[in-house]
Amino acid sequence: MGSGLVHAAVVHDALIVDLTDGRTVSVPLVWYPRLLHGSATERQNWRLIGSGEGLHWPDLDEDISVESILLGKASGESQASLKRWLEQRRDRQVSR
Repeated sequence: MGSGLVHAAVVHDALIVDLTDGRTVSVPLVWYPRLLHGSATERQNWRLIGSGEGLHWPDLDEDISVESILLGKASGESQASLKRWLEQRRDRQVSR
């Protein structure tokens, strides 16, 4: 697509990204359930991947590409996978 990421922020209900071509794009957080369920600290812990082609949240095991954001593609994670992740997350929090 030609645009890379410069910066990203997760706010209350949106993922906002600044691109190398000067655009700022905002997408609803409900598109990315792992970000939606993440804490503020987990959401802030991200890094650029692939020379700015995407974002990675290690605490949430989430990767999002610039291409998917620009194409308006929500997470492709299945409901079964998300359910397992949420259960594992809950179990880790209970054991703390």
